[in-house]
Amino acid sequence: MADDNDEPRFAKEKHLERRLRLVETRDRMLRKDRSEERAAFEEVFDRSTLMTVYELMNKGEIEDIYGVVKAGKESRIYWGKAPNGEELAIKIYLTVSAEFRKGMLPYIVGDPRFKDVKRDSRSLVYTWAQKELKNLQAAYEASVRVPKPVTVKNNILLMEFIGEKGISAPLMKEVELKNPKQIFRKLLTSVKKLYEGAKLVHGDLSEYNVMIWKGEPVIFDLSQSVALEHPNAKQFLLRDLENLHRYFKKLAVTVPSVEEMVRRATGEQV
Repeated sequence: MADDNDEPRFAKEKHLERRLRLVETRDRMLRKDRSEERAAFEEVFDRSTLMTVYELMNKGEIEDIYGVVKAGKESRIYWGKAPNGEELAIKIYLTVSAEFRKGMLPYIVGDPRFKDVKRDSRSLVYTWAQKELKNLQAAYEASVRVPKPVTVKNNILLMEFIGEKGISAPLMKEVELKNPKQIFRKLLTSVKKLYEGAKLVHGDLSEYNVMIWKGEPVIFDLSQSVALEHPNAKQFLLRDLENLHRYFKKLAVTVPSVEEMVRRATGEQV
């Protein structure tokens, strides 16, 4: 029969095991030890971020982190796995970019969900991560094909990995669409579901923020998406639809006018 002390001892052993795994992950990422790689690692994994990764491991949200699959000015996306073996996209927002912070404000100020956000760097980045999770949840519940959200902690967002075995699905701009007219219709339907179901406007929709996976368009990067009450929501929607109109017209797809696209997406005239 197990001793009553076995449970705390087991918890402590798991705690140490996860700490060890975090150290191993860090060491694996730095194994090549080139100065530019080390600098890139240290830019992303400051002490606070490492502790957040550890917390997510300790809670059983992350089992392992592998290589980076996408690197941008605002964030890095790593391929990882959950304890159940499911592939994860681990999005780590950088906490040091002044340009990034400046770019966030037009999408946060005016959004009624984030009235009391503090303006210091770390608070803004944490809010931005929370914002993307909330937007993904709302979109997912409205049956928009987006990465399934998992959780967020500080500047780290966990979501479904779109792709397989660490190879992410290609962007729409990178593939030759077999049926571009069908993809256009599906994207316009997604914009409508976002607007009517999730009460959101994407805010940066283009061929750069759509992946094609198993023949279907998957919309991603919803961090800048705004609620319909945002003062610039209509302006952002118009820009999204203009981007789709331009891209698919370039592919020789017969598309309706932007005004008609707005009407179909919202039921309203421009």
